[in-house]
Amino acid sequence: MNYATIKNCDIANGPGVRVSLFVSGCTHRCKGCFNEVAWDFDYGEPFTQNTIDQIIDMLRPSYIRGLTLLGGEPFEPQNQDAVVMLLRQIKQELPEKSIWAFSGYLFEKDILSGRLGDTSEYLSYLDVLVDGPFVEAKKNLSLRFRGSENQRIIDVPASLAAGEVILWQDWQGEKKGRNP
Repeated sequence: MNYATIKNCDIANGPGVRVSLFVSGCTHRCKGCFNEVAWDFDYGEPFTQNTIDQIIDMLRPSYIRGLTLLGGEPFEPQNQDAVVMLLRQIKQELPEKSIWAFSGYLFEKDILSGRLGDTSEYLSYLDVLVDGPFVEAKKNLSLRFRGSENQRIIDVPASLAAGEVILWQDWQGEKKGRNP
């Protein structure tokens, strides 16, 4: 996997101050995408153990709330192994940090169905998933943490436990003792 960029101290892609990893490679090619350069799987830098170590170091300060995965497309099958390796190490070293992911794939239809491979370990590390493709005709700049009105902010642990989509409702970021 390659990655386009890593942003330290990002406040736009989830609650609080976050580290954001923009992976390379996306087959959705949404019209009006803000990050077209990251569609190319070969764009950017190779994702290595050194990259993981840098991200973990960026996550260490107490004021950093967590990690956000964007793209490109973090759920593209060819990106999943590297992303899971990163998430596994974050949860081992910094279990208190929340993990958000943005995906153009739909939670039920694509991610849970097995169409993208076995995503069970990947999902076990996520607190929140913003799903659905960016739809330019539904673009709404007043939405928090979303680009278009069709996208949903999903509470992943609650959804997996309930067997149905549970939307993340707590816009202040604290929910039932967790730190999304």
